[in-house]
Amino acid sequence: METLKAILIPVAIVGGISLLFGILLAVASRVFSVKRDERIDKIKNCLPGANCGGCGYAGCDALAEAIVKGEASPVKCSASSAENLKPIFAIMGIKEEAHVRMRAQVMCSGTGELSKRKYRYEGAHDCVAAAKLGGGDRVCPNGCVGLGTCAARCPFGAIKIIDRVAVVDYDQCRGCGVCVSACPKHLITLIPYDSKHWVGCKSVDKGPITKSYCDVGCISCRLCEKNCPVGAISVNDFVASIDNAKCIGCDICVQKCPRKIIWSADSQDGHLVIRREFLKPDPKI
Repeated sequence: METLKAILIPVAIVGGISLLFGILLAVASRVFSVKRDERIDKIKNCLPGANCGGCGYAGCDALAEAIVKGEASPVKCSASSAENLKPIFAIMGIKEEAHVRMRAQVMCSGTGELSKRKYRYEGAHDCVAAAKLGGGDRVCPNGCVGLGTCAARCPFGAIKIIDRVAVVDYDQCRGCGVCVSACPKHLITLIPYDSKHWVGCKSVDKGPITKSYCDVGCISCRLCEKNCPVGAISVNDFVASIDNAKCIGCDICVQKCPRKIIWSADSQDGHLVIRREFLKPDPKI
């Protein structure tokens, strides 16, 4: 009996202390709890929930809190459509702001054998790792490495590697910008979803040098720039670029480009469809 008492008394004491601390913690949690604004959860439910970080915040919950505090606008979420953002403006009781849908665009067209290789890479299947070995296996210092680091990082599964170049599925892309920061060559940029034209090259070398390593690279001939009726194209650092705000989609640049490096797209049945004829560049130019 004495032995049993020696065991039960300490157990009872420990149990009583545990119960007391449990009660104290429960009371403290109620007394010192910070009430969470119910609007945060409502707004979070309107966000895509991908936690991609494209807004600059740690995730959708952090952005929702910033919106409620008035530190961020709902349009900071580039991954949401204008339709999905409307309830957020209603929850906050503020005037709706214009939301421009963006999409990622890979500025490289050197598929397959069009872009020359300088060695055979057999290392880690990662663009960042490959780029550390002399900039990757392409001779072009600005060509797509093609190992899919951007595809692996995309939270929406909008990027695939096709014929050794990253390709964006525009319907799946939310314009979050994760791929932009993931690309070690800085070949991916965000442009308005309904952009009519873009230059599929980012080579910054002179024409003869670009021609030596890529059959479709921009050679800065300026024919697009000279023939654009609205001045939407400019050639800087030996590569053409298009000002999407000025572009009227007239197709003149597409027709004039001897390297066939300017791409076009149309919106059909709610989908963005590329309408580029895969013509070989003029071998004389």
